[in-house]
Amino acid sequence: MSAPQATRSTALHAGAWWLWALGLATAASRTTNPLLLGLLVGVAGYVVAARRTDAPWARSYGAFVKLGLVVITIRLVFAFVLGSPIPGTHTLVTLPEVPLPDWAKGVRIGGRVTAEGMIFALYDGLKLATLLICIGAANALANPSRLLKSLPGALYEAGVAVVVAMTFAPNLVADVQRLRAARRLRGRPDRGFKALLQVGLPVLEGALERSVALAAAMDARGYGRTAQVPRAVRHTTSVLTLGGLLGICAGTYGLLGDTGGGYGLPLLLAGLAAALAGLWLGGRRSVRSRYRPERWGVRAWLVAGSGIAVAALMMWANDYAPAALHPPAVPLTTPVLPLWPAASLLVGLLPAFAAPTPGSTEGKGRAGRTDHTDRASRAERADEAAGRAGTADAATGQGRTPETTPPTAPPTGPSINPSTNPPTDTEPCEKEPTQ
Repeated sequence: MSAPQATRSTALHAGAWWLWALGLATAASRTTNPLLLGLLVGVAGYVVAARRTDAPWARSYGAFVKLGLVVITIRLVFAFVLGSPIPGTHTLVTLPEVPLPDWAKGVRIGGRVTAEGMIFALYDGLKLATLLICIGAANALANPSRLLKSLPGALYEAGVAVVVAMTFAPNLVADVQRLRAARRLRGRPDRGFKALLQVGLPVLEGALERSVALAAAMDARGYGRTAQVPRAVRHTTSVLTLGGLLGICAGTYGLLGDTGGGYGLPLLLAGLAAALAGLWLGGRRSVRSRYRPERWGVRAWLVAGSGIAVAALMMWANDYAPAALHPPAVPLTTPVLPLWPAASLLVGLLPAFAAPTPGSTEGKGRAGRTDHTDRASRAERADEAAGRAGTADAATGQGRTPETTPPTAPPTGPSINPSTNPPTDTEPCEKEPTQ
């Protein structure tokens, strides 16, 4: 089926994008094969390029990619300077080793740097970078304001705080760019510590003004009002929510680990059930109404199901082909791309074809500006034509041509100019001759 244009009614649910991204992140946590991790990054990048809008939050994907590269670099630097627990036989370089006291056994600074240790650090850093890139894909594709509408009533206040922070972040960047451009126009330096201090103060002042204005607007709209509920309900809500979150954390840790698959899924399901029950009870304190609730349609099921399928297939592949998903660093071997795990990762490309096609706000703006320019041009041409017609009318006498204008007899009386010498009651008026 062809994907429709994304509108208010056909836009994909924001939770579907997060489930898809979390499924890809779970798949990335089950392997250290650089080829599979690179394929996951390619799948996430292709979907983001195909379904990303031109909204401010959609620009965060590049920042997450850069953050992933920084993580890989830091991991390699730590392995180079502090050593690696992986023994190796291929020595790259030997650094001067700093002697440490007895209580710091197991930690060293400097020493022998092996190729096996650096390869292990590269695989480990690439795994963490892929997790960050998958989360960045969800940030770039999911509308935070639409995600806020889908939150339970118990999490509404926390969700508003997060959305406000995510909304104000682009404003801070825009303020910094505007102030730096103003300093350059005035011939002042815009780089260095001194320039940073002089730019930071106006940015902080603008942020405080926006926060005060927002607080006043939220207070005027009754933000923070809560309904009265019995004390037993409040205590039950706290117990269920806290226990559910602990179960979710323990279950997620078991699923992400290599040996916790047996207890991870039951704990995760039990924690989800308890947390949902706690959130449902906590939502009774919220007195807000929901306008235009988000719909979870067929396309949202397809997008979320593709991410869940990728995670499930990678967990299954980790059971029957662990060597292909975790290439050993000792001895040094070239990683091989396994066929079926790689094919299962391609299921994550389904949102690039099933999700609604985003509309271009810039294109609409250009179209609007073009239409406005065309209307202005037409109006100018109409005014010019009217002006030429008025000039011709004035020259020919109320639109009549000289050939059709009948000759008039010269006046016999005194000439009176009404604009300069209007007639009065005492002055004789010129009478028309009678037949």
